[in-house]
Amino acid sequence: MNDIIRNIPSGEVDIEHLADIRDVKIDTSQPRSKRIKSYLRQIRNPRLYLYGDTVVRLSFASSGATLEERLRQYLLSAQGLR
Repeated sequence: MNDIIRNIPSGEVDIEHLADIRDVKIDTSQPRSKRIKSYLRQIRNPRLYLYGDTVVRLSFASSGATLEERLRQYLLSAQGLR
């Protein structure tokens, strides 16, 4: 299924079947494992969902760099420090 999602052009996504992340409610009093299960049940597909009218598709590059490293690079370059 991941390959199918990755290869669907954004214009061909049936937004009627996607969850809107703004509607996801998490009970922070619950243990972490229950919060995760609740999130996954509500969002249905954590790699393809809506934020309002915008289709959000998550994917990960196999570059080996971590998200933290990429964010650090971005912030430094945005400040003209890199």
